[in-house]
Amino acid sequence: MNEMLEKAKAIESQIVADRRCLHQIPEVGVYTPKTAEYVKQRLAEMGIEHRDCGIHSQEDREKMVFAGYPDAPTSTGVVGLIGKGGPCILLRADMDGLPMEETTGLDFASKGDTAHMCGHDAHAAMLLGAARILKDMEDELPGTVKLMFQPGEEMGYGSRTMVEDGLLQDPKVDAAMALHVGSQVEVGKLNYSPGVASGAMATFIVSIQGKGGHSSEPQKTIDPVNIATQICSALNMLIPREVDPEAFATLTVGALNGGRASNIIPDTSEIMVSFRTLSPEAYDHLVERIPEILDHYVAAWHGTYSVRVLKTPSTVCDPDFSAELVPYVEEILGADNVRPVPPMKGAEDFGHVTRLVPGFYAFMGAGSPEGYPLHNPNMVLDESALPLGSAILVNCAVKWLNAHADK
Repeated sequence: MNEMLEKAKAIESQIVADRRCLHQIPEVGVYTPKTAEYVKQRLAEMGIEHRDCGIHSQEDREKMVFAGYPDAPTSTGVVGLIGKGGPCILLRADMDGLPMEETTGLDFASKGDTAHMCGHDAHAAMLLGAARILKDMEDELPGTVKLMFQPGEEMGYGSRTMVEDGLLQDPKVDAAMALHVGSQVEVGKLNYSPGVASGAMATFIVSIQGKGGHSSEPQKTIDPVNIATQICSALNMLIPREVDPEAFATLTVGALNGGRASNIIPDTSEIMVSFRTLSPEAYDHLVERIPEILDHYVAAWHGTYSVRVLKTPSTVCDPDFSAELVPYVEEILGADNVRPVPPMKGAEDFGHVTRLVPGFYAFMGAGSPEGYPLHNPNMVLDESALPLGSAILVNCAVKWLNAHADK
């Protein structure tokens, strides 16, 4: 048995216990105080240096409240350090939950209207397990391992709050990796996507100001609902007419609100539109074109508007870094169980990190093809996968540090 896997198996009960504790205290968004406190307590017990990390700007705070999320006064990320000097590799775990109820019936199931059906509790537990092993090996490390426990991944920007608070500095991060559990991927297998690993996403929350009045005198009004419907029609033409058909891209107007009665032209209307794509070219084009359409259509009908924009870039697996880490993963799982796959179309906010440093992101099996998918209220993970995840993180960190110690 691989040495790191043996070490992880020896603390399996603690990794599972951490996961079950975290599973019962799910929190949504970038403000996850109970979860962060649990992580900090565990790091302190292990003697690992750590600090709070995360800047939640007033602008982001207002955007989230406007979009219907609970207010988040701050970002509750946590950063830990093991070892010293360079090189430095970052290991990331997200730790926020979802605004949904759990119906698994597990003894440790979350209660209420928030649940860990995303697997992030498992990610945090696996990283805590890896931290325990790495701390025991600290004197042998020829560099630094930085531990990133992040909130707000499901919001698409939690990692950015930490990057903006110096996550990648002091010491400077040279490379970063993250694992995500897959409830429909067989235990013992790992999938990764060379190059682009996840879709990019941008959301535009548009508030249109018109001039309300009686429906019998439309000439005296500026109709914001009329403006909104024309914008929606124009936006829905962008992808079929301006994006390469070979590129994956979708655009959805998920909300159009305005007015409460048929005989009243309202003062305001609102649109929420988002797009996803695997194409960097399509992403750049749509980010530029959507504001142009808003400007011209609103101006054409004499309205005004404000817009709040949320952006999540694609997560990218650096080719060289990935080629280096894959053999280290294979040492834990076996070469036949590690394979490249097409990128996922969903967004993953680890992209805020991989756009700045070489990164590796992979889906690790923690279930079976017959299992419920992530984000389903019945989703259950196979906890035997947890020590595998911890072992992968440790083996990759240690082997990479050793390979780059003299560079």
